[in-house]
Amino acid sequence: MIERLRYTFYPGCSLHSTAREYRESLEAVFSALGVELVELPDWTCCGATAAHATDERLALALPLENLSRAAKLRRDVAVACAACFNRLQLANQAVRQDNSVRAEMEKIIGRPYDGSVKVRHVIEILVQDVGLEAVREATRLNLDRLKVACYYGCLLARPREVSIFEDPENPALMDDCMDAIGAEPIEWPYKTDCCGAAYSLTNPAMAVRLSGEILSMAKEAGAECIAVACPLCQSNLDLRQRDIECHRGGRFELPVFYFTQLVGIAFGLAHRSLGLHRLAVSPGKVLASVGRMRQLAAPQQPEIK
Repeated sequence: MIERLRYTFYPGCSLHSTAREYRESLEAVFSALGVELVELPDWTCCGATAAHATDERLALALPLENLSRAAKLRRDVAVACAACFNRLQLANQAVRQDNSVRAEMEKIIGRPYDGSVKVRHVIEILVQDVGLEAVREATRLNLDRLKVACYYGCLLARPREVSIFEDPENPALMDDCMDAIGAEPIEWPYKTDCCGAAYSLTNPAMAVRLSGEILSMAKEAGAECIAVACPLCQSNLDLRQRDIECHRGGRFELPVFYFTQLVGIAFGLAHRSLGLHRLAVSPGKVLASVGRMRQLAAPQQPEIK
């Protein structure tokens, strides 16, 4: 057990709705590691995709409203959603770099804010603050070199100025985490390619094409599953996988886990606490192939088919 770490947690809209399993698995894993996430009181939507495509001032004001509230708590802000992370980071950058923007935003949100709150993605916290050694020590089930395609998507890697990665074109934080729990992160070229993101609503054919290319490359590279850190990516690759198969022909059968779910599996946490039952593509085959998974499952936990 590590010394207790505490963060202000900005969950964003997705983790309260379509990505509940991300939140559940994150809280379960961080609790097992002694990391405390204190939800930001009265948080509001960050604007994500819709705001910056509609109104530039709104796209800044929405995340700054949350950051200015967080500033009073004097803790780093932990963010799980890649879109939320991207919007908070860009808003911070805007007020730091331009005093006129800062003055305008302070007038809109009604309080001073200088961009001083540090925004941290949860994979960064897990690898850099908690540390890979603590992750290894908490691992109860070695994942038997399960071949995982770590998919970072666009929003954690671009633009470069707000990326958390030393090499935004070939990030490694998730790969390092997977290696620490006994999985085998594969080498593949589509780590940061776009899945189509929110175009899944306005231009689904584009999302099907882009996500299909990612699934096809992961399969070709030998992946048994995909790990993600973004609700939009997870939805496009998991929920739309059957549609993509119909469009392209053939079957992928690639479960798309949040990276926190795979860490939770390695920690021996109960399946339902990780939200595995909510995945569209069944993880049952992968779980059955991993070491002593069936022996670790509690008797009352039904096997995922």
